[in-house]
Amino acid sequence: MSTTERDYYELLGVSRDADETEVKRAFRRLARQLHPDVSDQPDAEHRFREVSEAYEVLSNPETRQLYDRYGHAGLRSGGFQPTHFNLGDLGDLFATFFGDDLFGGRGGGRADGADVVAEVEIDLVDAAKGAAKTFTLEVAVTCAPCAGSGVEPGTDLHTCGRCGGVGRLRQVSRSIFGEFVRTAVCSECGGSGAIPEHRCEDCDGAGRRIEQRELEVDIPPGIHSGQRIRVTGAGHAGLAGGRPGDLYVAVRVRPDERFVREGNDVYTQIDLTAVEAALGTRATVETLDGSLELEFEPGTQPGDVKVLRGRGMPVLHGFGRGDQRVLVNVMVPRRLTDEQRRLLEEFDRASDEGTYRREEGFFEKLKSAFR
Repeated sequence: MSTTERDYYELLGVSRDADETEVKRAFRRLARQLHPDVSDQPDAEHRFREVSEAYEVLSNPETRQLYDRYGHAGLRSGGFQPTHFNLGDLGDLFATFFGDDLFGGRGGGRADGADVVAEVEIDLVDAAKGAAKTFTLEVAVTCAPCAGSGVEPGTDLHTCGRCGGVGRLRQVSRSIFGEFVRTAVCSECGGSGAIPEHRCEDCDGAGRRIEQRELEVDIPPGIHSGQRIRVTGAGHAGLAGGRPGDLYVAVRVRPDERFVREGNDVYTQIDLTAVEAALGTRATVETLDGSLELEFEPGTQPGDVKVLRGRGMPVLHGFGRGDQRVLVNVMVPRRLTDEQRRLLEEFDRASDEGTYRREEGFFEKLKSAFR
């Protein structure tokens, strides 16, 4: 995260309700101005990395929503780390961001591998303690026999006769407005600029094969449902020496009927009978760490809240834990025998104003609970 923590919308020069197209257009414009290949400004590289970070956040609906709600602090607590892009050639960088060549230019067939998205489901307790999850997925891997070249070992490559080894074809058309030049990938060589004498038998000339892989991902304690974990280089293999893509694991946390999560705090409810609440009792409460026995004082009221410090969710990539708030629900009997009714009526006759001394109201207790 940049130390200045400038507003991302300000960096890109867009409004807070800008759509995806506007965000992309703004980044393209700034990238053309600030990339060190084309700018002689002394702070061009720093400014370029700032707008790249802004685009990375605002182009992703999940990180954008997190930033809109909680700012830079929300991104940090959500585990976001800006990608350190290798600036390299401006065309290569645009291909990394947008999957296209900015200048429609160079051939050679080199291409980065695509990213892979997977999803895992975990329980709330796993989200609290962290977990290692294993799953299988299909990914494109570099063909071992031909080392990704697509050429049968022991045979040669020939320069493509149609494009002359460039990998792209230029078409020039004239009109009253002047000449228009269009470029397209050579259909003969697929943009590689060369044609194999014999295609690799293992991959049929593709340079990659689809394999089923078993991967294990470590889920950090405190993760929120919907957050993603990036495993660098675990995506599809690149072509002709291109970088492999990344694996993004979307984590879904199953609802737990015992708890309601709010940030790093968890809420739970305990039911006490009217007699238990009046006389006081000991009762067992479920926590993320297991069962815990609590003491409830005589005269416990509906809506009373017991706060268990440090019994909530861990702070993601941080220190400490939230709290658990136990909300008391007092159960009033629905059916009474004649004897029970007589005893309650006798109790009522023996009661006075001090028996039901009023303290904090119910709604005030609820407000306290959710604070």
